[in-house]
Amino acid sequence: GIQFDNSRYNSFIELQDKLHENICRKRTLVAIGTHDLDTIEGPFSYEALPPDQIQFAPLNQDEKMTAVQIMELYEKDPKLKQYLHIIRSSPIYPVIYDKNRTVLSMPPIINGDHSKISLETKNVLIECTATDPMRAKIVLDTLVAMFSQYCTEPFTCEDLLVVGHDGKEEYFPDLKEHFVSAGVEYINSIVGVPLQPSEQIELLKKMQLNAEHDAGSNTLKVTIPPTRHDILQACDVAEDVAIAYGYNNVPRKVPSTNTYGKQLPLNKISDLLRGEIAQAGFTEILTFGLCSHAEAFAKLNRQDDGQTAVTLANPKTLEFEICRPCLLPGTLKTMSNGQQMPKPIRIFEITDVVLKCSDNDVGAMNRRHLCAMYGGMSSGFEVTHGLLDHIMSMLDVKLDAKDGYALAEAKDGAFFDGRCAKVLYKGEEIGLMGTLHPSTLEAFDIPFPCSALEIRLDTVTGV
Repeated sequence: GIQFDNSRYNSFIELQDKLHENICRKRTLVAIGTHDLDTIEGPFSYEALPPDQIQFAPLNQDEKMTAVQIMELYEKDPKLKQYLHIIRSSPIYPVIYDKNRTVLSMPPIINGDHSKISLETKNVLIECTATDPMRAKIVLDTLVAMFSQYCTEPFTCEDLLVVGHDGKEEYFPDLKEHFVSAGVEYINSIVGVPLQPSEQIELLKKMQLNAEHDAGSNTLKVTIPPTRHDILQACDVAEDVAIAYGYNNVPRKVPSTNTYGKQLPLNKISDLLRGEIAQAGFTEILTFGLCSHAEAFAKLNRQDDGQTAVTLANPKTLEFEICRPCLLPGTLKTMSNGQQMPKPIRIFEITDVVLKCSDNDVGAMNRRHLCAMYGGMSSGFEVTHGLLDHIMSMLDVKLDAKDGYALAEAKDGAFFDGRCAKVLYKGEEIGLMGTLHPSTLEAFDIPFPCSALEIRLDTVTGV
């Protein structure tokens, strides 16, 4: 059994809290439960039941409560209230029972009071429930490896047979070592220092890794203990050698190449334009690269031709279904969320959109766009028109239908008929501007008139 004292007990609880906050991602991926094994009896069952059918006394409480009452109890708890949302909306809650139907825990919220551990506990049962089995294994191995040193016979534990819902049987914890091979020359090329195999082995020992040198292949066979799940491949071994050697001890040298980096022309001109537009009184925004299909088409009164938007194969939410084919939806959402700000509101964004392209090997391409919007007591069409003229002036593009830019009447579902114009550059359409249609504004919950401008930058800048 394990031998607790105040220091060991507090360290045990603190380790669980740190694991919950980090690798467990605040219990959303893994939840840890620890129990006094002498107060419960196996086999144990992991079940999912309606909350009104789960009843037990939670940790440090004397009275039994239903799961519904427990959730209400911890609504005001400064520590536990942050975890309630994980299961609250589910019609069934997870619960762990022992042979006698005594509740061990309701993960990831709270353990039962019946099996709580104390300084007198000699045998500890550790249970990890998870949505990510690999993380559960890492957490269990870490807890067992770190606290098995306090057992009567140090570094020993008893594994348990876990039977899955499909009947698959596995024993946990699985504390087997695994091996990673790394070439001596490969490690030296990463670290930047010519180290002998014996030196690399000594450095790895500092990182709690044992290694053997195979002279035939000039590689190191590194033994990875169950406490080092971060070591996956040769580059991880090289990193540990570098850390043990000391980054500050690696000699500095001039690179063998004489090339130098510089900003891409399109990015440079985009930055210059951002400064000019900001000085014109507009505030830059940064929106998501993904949006919903409705925001890009239905809410803008536009038809999807199937050849424009790149659709996600497995979207996690309805808000992020496609890569944005234009910047207008994100700008409208920002205007909607910021409508309480003093009027008029002037916002803009310069970034890439993603469009289908059969000529590219990935079937899609990025294209740099500029979008600006004005909203207030009036639509401010003259303001967006003036901004367009200012941008073209900065780019040294003249108002000329043949060799410069021009405006022509256009129709688009997002804009008012008769108050919409397409922007032409040397006769080619590069964007739209106009007064937004009331139905578009209503779809995004904007209660005041707005005008917008969106143009391509790759064509008009020539980069």
